[in-house]
Amino acid sequence: MFWIQFAILLACIFIGARLGGVGLGVMGGVGLAIFVFVFQLQPTDPPIDVMLMIVAVITAASSLQAAGGMDYLVSIAEKALRKNPKRITFVAPMVTYIFTLCAGTGHVAYSVLPVIAEVARESKVRPERPMSIAVIASQQAITASPISAATVALVALLADFQISLLDILIVCIPSTFIACMIAAFVASKMGKELEDDPIYLERLEQGLASIKADQHELQITKESKISVALFLIGAILVVLLGSLEFLRPAWTVEGELVRLSMPHTIEIVMLTISALIILLCKPDVESIVSGTVFKAGVTAVVAIFGIAWMGDTFFKGNMETIQGSIQDLVTAAPWMFAFALFVLSILLYSQAATVRALMPLGISLGISPYLLIAMFPAVNGYFFIPNYGTVVAAINFDRTGTTRIGKYVLNHSFMIPGVVATIGAVGIGLIIINFLY
Repeated sequence: MFWIQFAILLACIFIGARLGGVGLGVMGGVGLAIFVFVFQLQPTDPPIDVMLMIVAVITAASSLQAAGGMDYLVSIAEKALRKNPKRITFVAPMVTYIFTLCAGTGHVAYSVLPVIAEVARESKVRPERPMSIAVIASQQAITASPISAATVALVALLADFQISLLDILIVCIPSTFIACMIAAFVASKMGKELEDDPIYLERLEQGLASIKADQHELQITKESKISVALFLIGAILVVLLGSLEFLRPAWTVEGELVRLSMPHTIEIVMLTISALIILLCKPDVESIVSGTVFKAGVTAVVAIFGIAWMGDTFFKGNMETIQGSIQDLVTAAPWMFAFALFVLSILLYSQAATVRALMPLGISLGISPYLLIAMFPAVNGYFFIPNYGTVVAAINFDRTGTTRIGKYVLNHSFMIPGVVATIGAVGIGLIIINFLY
């Protein structure tokens, strides 16, 4: 019976991933319906706190985008890239990493990818090198951002272990950033030099590679700068309130001290920041919900709703079988769980959905919460199959043709930097926790 249910779980994930968008979430609902009505599994509680935290964060980020804050950040990034054109393979991932770290979503990379491609081409640097690692860095930073959907999901899951947001950031920020720089060095050696690449030379003859990336004049206003300042204040407040518990209000309930939880804290702070951006910067409110950030965030919420609920129900209903089969293996070789996180993230195309679907299993298997933090960057596996949004965008923005999908599909431009960054981040994270904890 277990294997039949497991096959249904995988089938729903596979079909949902193929459908894309909200398809992942609704297929999770189908699997849940089969588990409950056919196999009589008791459904777990839906991940309401995680979904509400994500909604609050994306509302603030979408308000930032509508107020022109993203354009202001892009203008800063362009200056940094053009100031160091020969070092673009290292500067580009720094830019996308910082963008994602601050914004909580890797979709901000879309704004700077055309700039990276153009600056690289103008500097005679093979664009594949900075483009590939820039995309990977935008993914790795998700697991280092204090306001990303994946991080807030992990904070909620580890709350019972007295793990603070700062505990996660202390491990994941240095591990992911250092790993991205190592991957940037590896990427800097990839492929032939631009002027020796046959595909580039062919495009040059056809007049295709000389076309500049589409550019538009960014409108930088006082309001756009204010929106960025407000959003950063919100991110800092989340870190402070998550790290210093005494800053959060507490109440005595039935003789027991109850402190404001981190999920509620994040929701209150980010909704307030969104309101301040709307009141002070006066963006078009309709554009907030029509922007790319909001649409991507809502899609993630639906995915988590269906997939996480289905996964929780399956794992809880079959916990005795699962623990008896793999507990000894995972205890003896914890890295196997990191591998499982990586594989599931390839299927789910979402770090947050992967965290919410599989991390509860790691907790129930008795894996140390600090080991789970170190393995957190393993959820960044969706570069593996080259059809994710930022991957496809990077290929299209590189008019030289050096950023590409290989003949065998998996030998694409992002594979080597992605694998190096992911293995490096987990490995460095394990070293950090050994020193700190």
